[in-house]
Amino acid sequence: MPTPASTDNAPTARSVDLPALATLIEGWARELGFGAIGVSDVDLGDAPARLADWIAAGRHGTMDYMARHAALRAAPGDLVPGAIRVISARIDYWPAGAADANAALAAPERAYVSRYALGRDYHKVLRGKLQSLADRIADEIGPFGYRVFCDSAPVMEVAFGRKAGLGWRGKHTLLLARDAGSTFFLGEIYTDLPLPASAPVGEHCGTCRACLDACPTGAIVAPYELDARRCISYLTIELKDAIPEALRPLVGNRIYGCDDCQLACPWNRYAKAAADPDLARVRNGLDDATLVDLFAWTRDDFDARMAGSAIRRIGHERWLRNIAVALGNAPTTPAVVAALRSRADDPSALVREHVAWALARHAAA
Repeated sequence: MPTPASTDNAPTARSVDLPALATLIEGWARELGFGAIGVSDVDLGDAPARLADWIAAGRHGTMDYMARHAALRAAPGDLVPGAIRVISARIDYWPAGAADANAALAAPERAYVSRYALGRDYHKVLRGKLQSLADRIADEIGPFGYRVFCDSAPVMEVAFGRKAGLGWRGKHTLLLARDAGSTFFLGEIYTDLPLPASAPVGEHCGTCRACLDACPTGAIVAPYELDARRCISYLTIELKDAIPEALRPLVGNRIYGCDDCQLACPWNRYAKAAADPDLARVRNGLDDATLVDLFAWTRDDFDARMAGSAIRRIGHERWLRNIAVALGNAPTTPAVVAALRSRADDPSALVREHVAWALARHAAA
């Protein structure tokens, strides 16, 4: 189990060969399937101020937790008392065996699911590997203070990944690496071990604006600036209410997340295939499923098939909401219209609203 970071628990610098330990940690991380690992101190520089400006502008939308926990994001030592280093780790997720992403986006009768969500829930996979890494460290040096994170607490993972030398912040706001693009997850271990910090890498976006031009809704409002309220990933995953009507036609067939900015990024020609079978294996055929078939899933179907998937967090109601929008954007066919009509009287007002919108689109067509 994680041990709270505390200087009372930490081995002293004299008792541990820290550079040698850092080398061992890197080797263990590779054995566990991490694509890269680095270490940084806990000084976030101007990142907290930029986060505060983003929240003040309302660009976090309904993600109230972003504002509620902003202070903890800015002060790692308050989140984990005694923490003086952050071990940042990358694990690649690109499902090499999945149907071609661009081909799926170009087939409006088929559902597009963000490629990171095709396999097992990454939270469970990554958290388990981080815990295994912490256990290896403890086996080597004895008890030490640490806490493992993977989207489980207010952590500025991109800022720490950048400081740890895992990459640079791309114009789409994701971390980019020259050897892996941006198709990876990040996880962290906050620790009281005074490990040597890794060297940051330079930025390599230059004048490229492919990600800005590719965004279907214009959510990347300027280089390095994202308005979540327009982002399809936010609309289909984080937003619990109705998707704004003006944005629905722009959602296309994307029913969970969006990869357009990453698909357009030249650095993702170097994207690494997932090595972990839980991330590499496509579940439930979601890389090549039809909207009509997925819309027919009952709540029990959804709960059973999405067990162990990150998609389960949105619940069946929002799943249907998203697919209704995609069906409204699909070509008008008897099967599409029949599918929508089958849920015109759905118990959920949210689903009914989006179904009515979709049916009106087809009636107009």
